[in-house]
Amino acid sequence: MTTPTALRFVLLLTLGGIVVPQARGQEPGGELPDGARLPVVEHTLANGMQFLILPREGAPTVSFLVHVPVGSVHEALGSTGVAHFLEHLLFKGSTTVGTRDLEAERELFLRMDAAHDALVRARGRWPAPDTAGIRELEGRIAALEDSARVHVVANEFDEILSRNGARGLNATTSYEATEYFVELPANRAKLWFVLEADRMRNPVFREFYREREVIEEERRARVDSDPGGLLYEAHLGTAFRVHPYGVPPIGHMEDIRNLTRAQVDAFYRDHYGPENTVVAVVGAIDPDSIAAWADAYFSPLQRRGAAPPVLAREPPQRGERRVEVTYDAEPQLRIGWKVEHQLHPDAPALAILANILVGGRDSRLYRRLVREDRLATTVSAGSGPGSRFPGIFTIQAAPRSPHTPEEVEAAIYEELERLRLEPPTELELERVRTRLEAARVRRLTSNMGLAFQLAGSTAFHGDWRTTFQLQERLQAVEAPDVMRVVERYFHSEGRTVGILRRSGDTP
Repeated sequence: MTTPTALRFVLLLTLGGIVVPQARGQEPGGELPDGARLPVVEHTLANGMQFLILPREGAPTVSFLVHVPVGSVHEALGSTGVAHFLEHLLFKGSTTVGTRDLEAERELFLRMDAAHDALVRARGRWPAPDTAGIRELEGRIAALEDSARVHVVANEFDEILSRNGARGLNATTSYEATEYFVELPANRAKLWFVLEADRMRNPVFREFYREREVIEEERRARVDSDPGGLLYEAHLGTAFRVHPYGVPPIGHMEDIRNLTRAQVDAFYRDHYGPENTVVAVVGAIDPDSIAAWADAYFSPLQRRGAAPPVLAREPPQRGERRVEVTYDAEPQLRIGWKVEHQLHPDAPALAILANILVGGRDSRLYRRLVREDRLATTVSAGSGPGSRFPGIFTIQAAPRSPHTPEEVEAAIYEELERLRLEPPTELELERVRTRLEAARVRRLTSNMGLAFQLAGSTAFHGDWRTTFQLQERLQAVEAPDVMRVVERYFHSEGRTVGILRRSGDTP
């Protein structure tokens, strides 16, 4: 499963780090339209489920994006990774798709889940786990899962879509959202409604323990054996000691190993109600047909009430924090400063600051660290890890041998201090504005990219137009705004530094 999200897409776009093309189309005069004036049809069902329907000329295809504003921030310690686990399991089919004998499957589910409950107790026995019992129970679960496979039509959900010309079927889980997306030929659009409504109404979390192994391997590849992943996890875990931003969406390994089918099902029931779901449909479509299919297939879904809120709040940081990770890899450096959430008035100025620092070869940090002093091979910056809650503005760099992370760190502080003395010039700001305008144009070239933005903006801001209108806020940022956020946020009291150091190296 992929990792980008609609919200992160929008934020990185404004930071100049990524430009993802979005939707194709022109007005009669030949100019690309203002995104906020696109002819989006908003269709809300009685159960609260929202559809954003945008007809587009061009290739006879249609892009579907389901956005559920639920991610790892909605988890608790002990069950981290459950949102991502659920994302995987929702591709396993339903009561009618993916099975030869549903009742036989369910009987085996009961037996393997009972064995797993015993396994969790054996692992937690104090002061020493029951190792013999653990091995026996693991073997029993594997044997029961093998027995259940006889009744499974593996990957049938994917295969049905593929046989009908689907492309790009995938999903992603981030800190604050889970999204499911696919592109289909326009003459197969109705098939999506049939399959997706069935998946939402009647999911079956089959191949649970086999899929757990896939997720465990994903964590090993992305975190445990990846130096950048290790530093990222350690750095955010140090910066956020209370708020769930401190745990990556894939979750802690021990939590992944011990999650139960019942926990995943409860998370689904609590968070995936129709009133908590936004669907964007973009492409060669008839809006009336799309609205009619939405009514026919999704109206039967029952409201489940508001999803449980995220109550954790990170207390003020009262001094610099530092963390080191040792690994047999080239050094890396991450410096983060606590900042406000992405709806705060300071967010546009912070986005412009990131561009001034690292947006292009002539940006201040890139020119100093990479081109002139050759202290680093790469440097990047941006705010995260989510959008809804106060986050962290991070500068990340890879030192160039023989230079150390401490040398790069000192140079970054020098450049930030220089910024206090030498405000951004009009030329620097104009370069950023030009990049932002180019990004605006590119946002209008891909149906799927546009679907991400429409759904993400609606879920996050309550209006699909808002992220298009943010362009005006970014264009309005001036040098005093940048200076204000530098003075407000870039102090050692709210700073967290993470260093990846090769095993055996000394500071």
